[in-house]
Amino acid sequence: MEPVSITFAHWVFLLVIFTIFTFMVFKRDVVLPSIVGTFILGLVYHADKGFVDGVIASIQVVFFGFLNAGTELFDIMLVIALMVAMLKSMQASGADVLMVSPMKKLMVNPTTAFFVLGGTMYLAATFFWPTPAVALVGTVLIPVAIKSGLPAMGAAIAINLFGHGMALSGDLVIQGATRLTASSAGLESFEILPYTALFSFIVGFIAISIAFLRLKRGMKKGKFETNPTGEGLELGKSEVPTKPSKQAKFLAIFVPFVLVSIVFLMMYRAFFHPDEAIRGDGATGLLGGTAVVLLLLASFLTQGSKAIEGIVSYIREGFFFAIKIFAPIIPIAAFFLLGHPDHAETVLGDGAPGFLFDLGSSLANYIEGSKITVVFGMIIIALLSGMDGSGFSGLPIVGALAAGLGSGSGLDVAVLASLGQVAAIFAGGGTLAAWAFGVAADSGIAGVKPMDLVRQNFLPVMTGLFVAAIVAILII
Repeated sequence: MEPVSITFAHWVFLLVIFTIFTFMVFKRDVVLPSIVGTFILGLVYHADKGFVDGVIASIQVVFFGFLNAGTELFDIMLVIALMVAMLKSMQASGADVLMVSPMKKLMVNPTTAFFVLGGTMYLAATFFWPTPAVALVGTVLIPVAIKSGLPAMGAAIAINLFGHGMALSGDLVIQGATRLTASSAGLESFEILPYTALFSFIVGFIAISIAFLRLKRGMKKGKFETNPTGEGLELGKSEVPTKPSKQAKFLAIFVPFVLVSIVFLMMYRAFFHPDEAIRGDGATGLLGGTAVVLLLLASFLTQGSKAIEGIVSYIREGFFFAIKIFAPIIPIAAFFLLGHPDHAETVLGDGAPGFLFDLGSSLANYIEGSKITVVFGMIIIALLSGMDGSGFSGLPIVGALAAGLGSGSGLDVAVLASLGQVAAIFAGGGTLAAWAFGVAADSGIAGVKPMDLVRQNFLPVMTGLFVAAIVAILII
């Protein structure tokens, strides 16, 4: 790998990261240090412009950082807003309660609720990506899981570790992450796929098991509230109508039929027509557009001509819900996205470095040696590269680093690249970064704070990564 130049701005970026982590340790909100850190970084980077122009530029950096983060998050915000609007329109007739009531037969207690919710999220995320999956699975099943006695934090942990952790890091069907990592390492996807599957299952099973045991222990102590923030989705809050209307019965059957049909369509194409598969943004767009169609249908069926005004109210409620979730995330993401060179150039100007990427590349120079040092160094750099909150943006550096270290020391490049991919996505995809898209969506839709979810995930995920590193050392 080409050597990188570490400037004073890089050290400022690293110092802000340590400050943010310190705030997290002491359970304080990190929005303020993120905003101040973005301003200081802009001031340092534009120091050559003079004091007045430098201050002006740094103030602009804060705004453009917010704008860049909002742009990156908007697709997730939009699909959640539209799904919530659709579900709110069903509440007028009680169709929402009828729709989710069959799941009560499976979610009879907190344990079954945790694993049914997580297993469903894993399948949905595997076949058509975690972002649309959380909008579908979360909005429909989380309220049922909570009614069965599972705390909101337990629901958030389940969909987060199963979906944005184990499913996304393995990427067994869509293989977008796998192709990106493999190409950066000079390999073919099939060469690293068995190892990404192995490491994703190791980290996932260990993290889920530990997190669940800690959750059960916390429940016995009365540690977890049902909806601590008061901002979770309240699907099924209304009582089951004694005599449901024909419209409610129809919607309770038709809406899940349509959504399940979308899942099967995506699965069918993923298996039998991969060239026509509906993935990623396409899957998100299909789900969001379907939510709009179902919103219109439900509104007119239940309200008739009054739906003309009612639709506006439902959309407003949906956007209020989504904005409430993401408002505190945008300032945090604004800072950490500066770690990626593309986002840094968007906010700071042409030629701006990717601070996280540069720091990771610089650290790589100090980990050559024994395979133990290389494996654990790979995990550290992968975690660092994932701290920008996207997970995928760090995969090119992970793949390139695996190729450089593996070929130079005679170690298996495929094993190193796979381990790096799983670590980077578990961190930034994500389960360990409170500003990551996955954590923001999962915690918001469950009604818990992103910071609290990350704290619950930290020990289980890090334990899983440690075991995966030991396995990698043994097979490399």
